[in-house]
Amino acid sequence: VQTCTWAPTTTLRAKLFRKGDPSLATTVDQTELMQAGGGSELTAAFQESVGALDGLIDNLLVPQRWYGTANNGPSSFDVFAMSTLFAACTTKMKIISAIHPGFTLPAVVAKWGATMDRLSGGRWGINVVSGWKVSEFASFGADLVSHDDRYARSAEFIDILRRAWSSESVAYQGEYYSVDDLIIDPGPLGELEVFQGGQSEAAMEMGAKHSDWMFLNGGSPEKIEGIITQVRKRAANEGREVRFAVTASPVCRSTDKAAWNEIDTMVGAIDWDAVNSRRKMTDSVGMWSDWDSKLAALDMNEGYATGLIGSPDTILTKVEELKEIGVGMLHLSLGDPAFNRHVLPHLHAV
Repeated sequence: VQTCTWAPTTTLRAKLFRKGDPSLATTVDQTELMQAGGGSELTAAFQESVGALDGLIDNLLVPQRWYGTANNGPSSFDVFAMSTLFAACTTKMKIISAIHPGFTLPAVVAKWGATMDRLSGGRWGINVVSGWKVSEFASFGADLVSHDDRYARSAEFIDILRRAWSSESVAYQGEYYSVDDLIIDPGPLGELEVFQGGQSEAAMEMGAKHSDWMFLNGGSPEKIEGIITQVRKRAANEGREVRFAVTASPVCRSTDKAAWNEIDTMVGAIDWDAVNSRRKMTDSVGMWSDWDSKLAALDMNEGYATGLIGSPDTILTKVEELKEIGVGMLHLSLGDPAFNRHVLPHLHAV
């Protein structure tokens, strides 16, 4: 099982818990991750935190958010600049840059990505994010189209990227994008690896036809297996295979009871007003669908609902079960020291 985690590009973690609850100190970081400073001190802090993961984590997902700290959203640094920095301070992990079609032209990303691929020694991939927060588009002057049309636009985006990376010259005329005599030189070292999120009908269709990996929100094995089965059937009709990563926020303790006691404390501190506020600001189908689930409400991508909760042996058994239903990567939150110490080093053996 491969591993992935979020890159530390945010300056303020989104809060879904009541402010100032001291009982959450060991499980939920409600403080600022860094001050908005700059220069060598800030660069060194990023290099140290990411460098410590190199060789331990297989993939680093560099997020891109546009809307600052409004409506529970994390304030974050730019994905292009941060991806370049993280590639420079690592030698082993793949750097996956989350990039939104509609905000950036595919030919520009093809050029930048080919350069990243060269500089990193073939360690770059893209997470094509179709977008779920509608106010981001207006704020940055990007074209907002309907939910399903955003996935159609992303499909064209990926198509141009793949052609640009594999052809000497590309001419393309689509509904959303067009290029004429596009040449990427120097080209990349290898083939493009495409990740995507979403689990709506439109997302599954795009994944089956265009992507290599799908990032899924957390959830029960039944929910996850259902999505995997649907996408695999569609991909088989296209003569393709798709792999799957699932979000997971672990809570590891010496016993299962102790871990679940921790969860009960967290559930008791949920700020349901914050959860409902976030629900109203999303234009998403399929993801964040289980709004009444207390486990799903504990974090932003339903990671606790995946159920990596308990003793080290219990968690490793759960990982085995996820692998059996088709999960090839865990997209992990690394905020639990016991998990990082007692479970993380053993995941590659699963």
